[in-house]
Amino acid sequence: MASIRFLGAAGTVTGSRFLVEHESVRVLVDAGLFQGPKDLRLRNREPWPVDAASIRAVVLTHAHIDHTGALPLLVRDGFRGPAFCTPATRDLSGLLLPDSGRLQEEEARYANRKGYSKHAPDARPLYDEADALAAVRRLSPVAYGEERDVAPGFTVRYRRAGHILGSATAELTVATSPRPLRILFSGDLGRYGAPILPDPEPGPAADVLVVESTYGGRRHPDVPSRDLLRDEIRRAAREGGALVVPAFAIGRTQEILFTLRALERAKEIPVLPVFVDSPMAVDATPIFLAHREDHDDEFTRLLASGEEPLRTEKLSFCRSPEQSRAINSVSGPCVILSASGMATGGRVLHHLARRLPDPRTTVLLVGYQAAGTRGWSLQNGASTLRMHGEEVPVRARIATIGGFSAHGDEAEISRWLATFPGKPRRTFLVHGEPATLAASLERMERMGWPAVVPTHLQEVGLP
Repeated sequence: MASIRFLGAAGTVTGSRFLVEHESVRVLVDAGLFQGPKDLRLRNREPWPVDAASIRAVVLTHAHIDHTGALPLLVRDGFRGPAFCTPATRDLSGLLLPDSGRLQEEEARYANRKGYSKHAPDARPLYDEADALAAVRRLSPVAYGEERDVAPGFTVRYRRAGHILGSATAELTVATSPRPLRILFSGDLGRYGAPILPDPEPGPAADVLVVESTYGGRRHPDVPSRDLLRDEIRRAAREGGALVVPAFAIGRTQEILFTLRALERAKEIPVLPVFVDSPMAVDATPIFLAHREDHDDEFTRLLASGEEPLRTEKLSFCRSPEQSRAINSVSGPCVILSASGMATGGRVLHHLARRLPDPRTTVLLVGYQAAGTRGWSLQNGASTLRMHGEEVPVRARIATIGGFSAHGDEAEISRWLATFPGKPRRTFLVHGEPATLAASLERMERMGWPAVVPTHLQEVGLP
């Protein structure tokens, strides 16, 4: 009998890791880092529940670190097999994983310099850039729709998930007897009608479904994000100040650039200087243009006609520190897109430190802000924000647009489930916090769709 073991994303929204085993052959679907509170992050330092060398292959659904960031750990600990992914996931992971390794090294150096740990004065990185580069070399691209052998008795087929570039649902077929077992992993599902990427592809016939529940019980705003962004640009132009947008370098930045360009072309907003101040966003944007297999019809049409759909009229990509600092001298209305999306670090902190005291500034939050982050503090009315050892007064206006999320909401997940030709025999709800998982379970019950919420490290036999 085949089995699945939930090594992560069970009862939490992070650390996606699902181990499928049949006749002593092990395949790991996703290898994500646990992020967020300390008790979750400490799981990253725990030994793998099985010998890393015993895992024959890894199947990745997309490039986000909570789905790929533990691959360097796995390789360091003895994994020597291939890690399968879509071509765009391979290219984006080539940016994200080494960056994650460098960040781990920086955090360890900072902890040692500040003497944060009395019991472990020599803090060590979770992994380093060399570990990450070794993991990148394990990546093996698989085209959408192609059926690929990944291990003895295991095949995978990817379908578009519409979450970020290269994101996919993964259909894992296991050669069980008397007939094959089809297990579908949703990965993270995107939104219907979002720009750049196509809608999630319909679900295939499956015996087992493992589906995310990030937005269980929640709906995105009904007002189009395009209209809300238009209004914020117009306001910034009237006020004569900067619109500072903390934005994730991969996905969110490109979607906002696309929307800004469309608004400019429609003459719905004035043309303002736009600065993309994130080396990773600068590197990721050409990848978005290159992977045409991930584009929706509109994006494909624009590229075919010779348009530049991610380029506004007064766009500047800022890679060097000197280019970043030069934005400080810009007066008057402008748009500054800079990472990180929750203002937890990165160059956006320098722009916030300079612009927050100015009441003409608007800080526009365009994604989920986790509790305890600086973005969350701004969203909840903080009067000061601590950055670089100083308390910075917040006199700027703080605004939020929730519709730019790359995750499908409750209604969109239900819409995707309705595309299945029939209900799987087993459904597991993962990748959600307890409240959203409970809401998703209630939704499944209303649909007459049997489902359960697994617990961390639970192992379940599969029919």
